[in-house]
Amino acid sequence: MDLEKIQHEIAAQKLDGWLFFDHHQRDPLAYRVLGLSATRMATRRWYYLIPAQGDPAGLEHRVEPGMLASLPGEKTPYSSWSEQTTALRKLLAGHKRVAMQYSPHCAIPYVAMVDAGTVELVRSLGVEVASSAELIQAFEARWTPKALESHLEAGRRVDRVRAAAFDLIRERTRNGASLSEFELQRFVLDSFTKAGLFTDHGPIVAVNSHASNPHYEPSAATSSPIRHGDFVLLDMWAKLDRPGAVYYDITWTGFCGDNPSEEMRNVFTVVTGARDAAIKRVEEAAASGHKLCGYEVDDVARGFIESRGYGSFFTHRTGHSIGQDVHGNGANMDNLETHDDRRVVPWTCFSIEPGVYLPEFGVRSEVNMFVGDGEARVTGEIQRELLVL
Repeated sequence: MDLEKIQHEIAAQKLDGWLFFDHHQRDPLAYRVLGLSATRMATRRWYYLIPAQGDPAGLEHRVEPGMLASLPGEKTPYSSWSEQTTALRKLLAGHKRVAMQYSPHCAIPYVAMVDAGTVELVRSLGVEVASSAELIQAFEARWTPKALESHLEAGRRVDRVRAAAFDLIRERTRNGASLSEFELQRFVLDSFTKAGLFTDHGPIVAVNSHASNPHYEPSAATSSPIRHGDFVLLDMWAKLDRPGAVYYDITWTGFCGDNPSEEMRNVFTVVTGARDAAIKRVEEAAASGHKLCGYEVDDVARGFIESRGYGSFFTHRTGHSIGQDVHGNGANMDNLETHDDRRVVPWTCFSIEPGVYLPEFGVRSEVNMFVGDGEARVTGEIQRELLVL
């Protein structure tokens, strides 16, 4: 645990402290931020308070002493619920506003780990509970230079696999040979393994109306053939197969043949226009030092698509945080599914992936953006034209 950094972030956000709580290991964020081993199951509640200034302290149940032994500060034992309340009141004495893994109205479910009853308990002691969402970004979403390099290398490898997958589609459909969504999915996964990449699920290989389902994944039972005249969407994500690596996540689309329909070309232009407008917004904010929140990026992409008459067909957020999990714990580019008012902070990465999903086919164009110190950039190849396969 980096106590100095944690206290610096608490003070920067004008909080009195950060209160961690767990029961039955419901809050993995707490364990990661505190550097706390999760080898023992917490069958009783523990609390740990890090003040903006001064020494941390905690509460442990007498049945499970030593749960917080690796952390600095005094640990007060308790047994009964009344003893717990008294000890918690003492722990929080002098603190008016503390952060917890809580999100008002569950607007950011990624950090909503603390149950409502515990929040009520803390509030009953005269302490305001604030969301730790911005604090979590500082410890979960910000990359190191090593993490960035792992992402860039993963991107180079994934982009090669993506190109090979579309080459296989082109070869099979041009020659009239058979190829299915499921077979292509297995090709991608095998190629990931050979390239030293890891993914926890996917990829999405979707033909025609299947591409209208943003989270469709083929199986042996649901797979469709890929044939001449078909529209194809390929969404793939992977990271280097080593500890600490972070994901690279992209979506490209193509048409099996020489002449995509005018509607396919038009929707592709609308989607990539929204993507590029969102990219520009992030780049300009990073260059100027302007504060930018996740919902504002979503507004740009969504506004572009709505202005072209396809707003009702854009059914998901514009992008998500990327980290060691493909959906990370930083700001999402979202003002649809949630109102994400977290700042887009330096040394974080997220996807930009607007989409339009018509009944016959769906188009999504996904890139990854890394925000550094005074600059932002797309980290891999950008699809500029619908692939003609």
